Amino acid sequence: MFKKILVIFTILTLIGCNSTKPVIVTTKKESLKSKTQVVNAVKKTNPISPTKIVNTNPKPAKSESKRNETETIVSTSKTVVTNDVIVTYISKYKEIAMGNMKNFGIPASIILAQGILESGAGRGDLAIRANNHFGIKCHVGWTGESVKHDDDSDQECFRKYDNPSESFKDHALFLTGRSRYAKLFGFSKGDYKAWAKGLRAAGYATDPKYPDKLISYIERYNLYQYDNQVLDINYVSNEKQMVEELRIDSRNTIDHDLFSYVVQKGDTLYSISKKFDLKVDDLKQKNNLSDNTLSIGQKLMVK
Repeated sequence: MFKKILVIFTILTLIGCNSTKPVIVTTKKESLKSKTQVVNAVKKTNPISPTKIVNTNPKPAKSESKRNETETIVSTSKTVVTNDVIVTYISKYKEIAMGNMKNFGIPASIILAQGILESGAGRGDLAIRANNHFGIKCHVGWTGESVKHDDDSDQECFRKYDNPSESFKDHALFLTGRSRYAKLFGFSKGDYKAWAKGLRAAGYATDPKYPDKLISYIERYNLYQYDNQVLDINYVSNEKQMVEELRIDSRNTIDHDLFSYVVQKGDTLYSISKKFDLKVDDLKQKNNLSDNTLSIGQKLMVK
């Protein structure tokens, strides 16, 4: 009997021990899980973030870098200009271009694009020496002043004007007064592409890429906006005021560039001295030259 009681007690004890084990295991797991949750919570709510390196010398804005980009304009002379020089040129002459569009029917965009290309945005040799912004040669019947300049041939005759506004007006008269350009005026005033191609076809320039160059300037600098302004029925021309301002500017401003010459391909000290009625030795002395070496694009003082 005693043995039976002992066996039953032992079995009950074992059963009791086994029944408590899951409770212990569960407690440990919950404790571990609780600790894990605490650690994760600390990681997620950690306010410390990696240190960011602040660029104290940022790259210039895209628009700023564009302003400083240079390009070489090749027409009657080779001229290197920055984009902001072209923008300034447009701002200075847009009113005259729009006035000419209103009065003569030539798109303002074409006038400005031709001015940029032919004058090197006002920095080319003919623009500086002769206020000639459109590369117009003397041709038969020209009785005004002129200058000699190498173009398709050596020392060709080009028209000279008292101020740029006269050049813009003569450009309009030149196109409207010659039968070979008559076809241009059959195009829409807003169709700058047709005008660009028509100018080349009529013989204004020999460069086969001339239309593409004009169209490129028109589209890069949104010059067609000035065509749209003139075509607006509410447009009022401000041309007279701008012409007067340019005349005053021409009378009162002594530009250092008026007394300089940019060396072109094929130039020699002798040929330049002949252009400006100078002795070779005087030209060398003015420019502190020790020999006869010249480079294209070099600027020489000639007066």
